Amino acid sequence: MTEAIRTDLYQLTMMQAYWKSGHNPEATFDYFVRKIPFGSYLITAGLTYVLDYIGNLRFDDEDIEYLRRQGFDSEFLEKLRDFRFTGDILAMPEGSIAFPHEPIIRVTAPIMEAQLAETFLLNKMNFSTLIATKASRVVYAAKGRAIAEFGLRRAQGDGHLEATRATYIGGCASTSNVMAGKKLDIPVSGTMAHSFVTSFDREIDSYRAYADAFPKRCFLLIDTYNSIEGAKKAVIVGKELENKGERLLGVRLDSGDLCELSKRVRIILDDAGLDYVKIVASGDLNEWKIDELMRKGARIDMFGVGTELITGRPAPALDGIYKLSDVVERGRHMPKMKLSEEKAKATLPGKKNVWRIVEKGKFKKDVISLDDEAVENAEPLLEQVVKNGKIVCERPTLDEIRQTVAQNFSKLPDKYKKLDGSPAYPVELSPGLAALRKTIVEKIKREE
Repeated sequence: MTEAIRTDLYQLTMMQAYWKSGHNPEATFDYFVRKIPFGSYLITAGLTYVLDYIGNLRFDDEDIEYLRRQGFDSEFLEKLRDFRFTGDILAMPEGSIAFPHEPIIRVTAPIMEAQLAETFLLNKMNFSTLIATKASRVVYAAKGRAIAEFGLRRAQGDGHLEATRATYIGGCASTSNVMAGKKLDIPVSGTMAHSFVTSFDREIDSYRAYADAFPKRCFLLIDTYNSIEGAKKAVIVGKELENKGERLLGVRLDSGDLCELSKRVRIILDDAGLDYVKIVASGDLNEWKIDELMRKGARIDMFGVGTELITGRPAPALDGIYKLSDVVERGRHMPKMKLSEEKAKATLPGKKNVWRIVEKGKFKKDVISLDDEAVENAEPLLEQVVKNGKIVCERPTLDEIRQTVAQNFSKLPDKYKKLDGSPAYPVELSPGLAALRKTIVEKIKREE
């Protein structure tokens, strides 16, 4: 079984109908997002999965036999044995900042091929982009304090690897997910659970046992019974580590008034000469809670964020879509668009590009243009990643993608980074695209 059948049934039924009718023109589809669930921007992620899919797209005998049992035409299924993607793909590089209605990926191929790519592309891009964007908001709220992703136990099943990858792209410093650490080379971090503490007769015995097991990377969970008393016991163990030539790295608070407790614990540690010990906070945190803690002057050095981050709360999904924008018929480009009764659901016609104008090192505005239009003093955002079915782009490492995000984010004006109430970033249509859209809308209304 191959990834080719990780698709919706209607993609395959349409493919058979295209084949049977002899209708397989070159078509262009755009992947974009109409509405962002929180904030004003998106961090794009997931392109690497799309490229892997395109590079290996084929049907094997097991796929063919399964589809035969679903009632597909035998001759059509024989055609699928030689199926390969032969088209072109342009995309914003992974780690780009994108805004509503901008084509993030543009797929041009015989319509049977372009149609099949839809479901997989949406599945990967929507999920990874949602989580990477959420991560960037959490990281921004922390104002330079490191974020450790602790979400494996609440992740959407096997999506945990994709989600953890996306949180790292978005700026998280580490993960508790050991498999992600091994497979993706992401730094791993973790301390202990309350069960470890309560399994010992005395709290300090649990601390000593942990310090003995991990003298060079000892973090102690101090809120199991009483955070202040736990901090005092952590000081004792910290001094014992010093006597052995080691250092207590940190203590973790997981409940209570994190702001007030962090201030009191900081005093306890500093008064004992343990000013180097870091304070970590966790416990149902998100960007809004972290922002409030920072504004109140919490003495927290690192945050552990799990459920809210790995699931993209409060948005369960990113509503990215994949829409037909152009078909070549008898050698002529025929721009296509959806004109819905809901104005927000109308799409933009034609093969398009996206441009960004940058002034004084900051993003000023974006322009969506027709493919044959150029925008002065602007940078094109779409790059060719697949040509004639072959991957032609360089494949950056995960750390390079993460650095790309940081560089792009530094150019985004602060007003667009606000957690709530951020203004919409300006995205304009070029004169050519605006005129084409008007012409097609008028034509559709006349014909309907």
